[in-house]
Amino acid sequence: MSRLFGTVSRGVRAPIIKSGDDIVKVVTDSVLLASKEEGVKFHNKDVVAMTEAIVARAQGNYASIDHIALDVKNKLGGQDVGVIFPILSRNRFSVCLKGIAKGAKKVIVMLSYPSDEVGNHLISLDDLDAKGVNPYTDVLTESEYRKLFGNAKHTFTGIDYVEYYKSLIEEQGATAEIIFANNPKAILNYTKNVLCCDIHTRFRTKRLLRDGGAQKVFGLDDILNQPVNGSGYNPEYGLLGSNKSTEDSIKLFPRDCQPIVDAIAKNLFEATGKKVEVMVYGDGAFKDPVGKIWELADPVVSPAYTDGLEGTPNELKLKYLADNDFKDLKGEELKQAIKQKIMQKDSNTVGQMGTTPRRLTDLIGSLCDLTSGSGDKGTPIIWIQGYFDNYTTEEE
Repeated sequence: MSRLFGTVSRGVRAPIIKSGDDIVKVVTDSVLLASKEEGVKFHNKDVVAMTEAIVARAQGNYASIDHIALDVKNKLGGQDVGVIFPILSRNRFSVCLKGIAKGAKKVIVMLSYPSDEVGNHLISLDDLDAKGVNPYTDVLTESEYRKLFGNAKHTFTGIDYVEYYKSLIEEQGATAEIIFANNPKAILNYTKNVLCCDIHTRFRTKRLLRDGGAQKVFGLDDILNQPVNGSGYNPEYGLLGSNKSTEDSIKLFPRDCQPIVDAIAKNLFEATGKKVEVMVYGDGAFKDPVGKIWELADPVVSPAYTDGLEGTPNELKLKYLADNDFKDLKGEELKQAIKQKIMQKDSNTVGQMGTTPRRLTDLIGSLCDLTSGSGDKGTPIIWIQGYFDNYTTEEE
């Protein structure tokens, strides 16, 4: 009988992870228990993935607003700080902003508009067109913004992020000023000390600011890139990828993840005899077509993965083959012709009619993120089977 299932993604329930837990043991034991209890066998090229959150929790990779404040003060001088291009997020940025404000006397927040980097909109493009505003050149003060657009609130959260961020700064005893611009150099008319809060464009932003005459330029990746008074830290990403833990603390993106995925892969091979790929995943890389939000607020989809997940898919487009190469065939003859074409494909399908080239870790990480969700499903571990199979694969 022919195999009828292709890729299957399963959420695996696990204990609630706390600081100090052995994450390698927890993940290994959880997947092996699921295999036993649910009667699912392991196969070569299965993928076991875990959320970055449980890795960071097990590591105890946390920091408080006091830790952030001290690092910001030491690096940016403790006076005026320009905070440019932050995303609009209560979960991702609000606690970071509290810490930044606590380490400065005045914070000038420069928001990109009409939306932030990951697609959270302050206003719509239609609003800009109606008011004759050019987002590429126009710099708006808060009063000008209010006069043009009023008290706009986020579509999903109902938050007026301009007022929200301003209030967070003032609660920490700092003076707040909000401006709106998309040219990084616009902040230099207000201060020469700048903290770049963008994620995927941060390297260009830092370069433009330095070229424009900024005196001190740091990014969120430079804050808590080393421990401060015993705090958590991330040497590569700093505050990037952090999430709200409490009103005054954050969980940072996990560090030193490669030994973890390698150890889990080793454990699973010893227990099952199968070569299982293992990865840590954060936000998926996909865009909401309605809300316009691009999910990827983490610096990368996967901070660590085993070797078998390197590269991009090597796939042919079945519908293209059916409509072109074999347009005159149908039924079993069409099926066999396509199977033969797949078996004869080169190891590199670049230049042929294949799938959109994306990294395997980005694709699989997105599948994991969608499977696990970010709420109360209780499945921070994902077990994927059949991802590397194709139309010719029959063996279980």
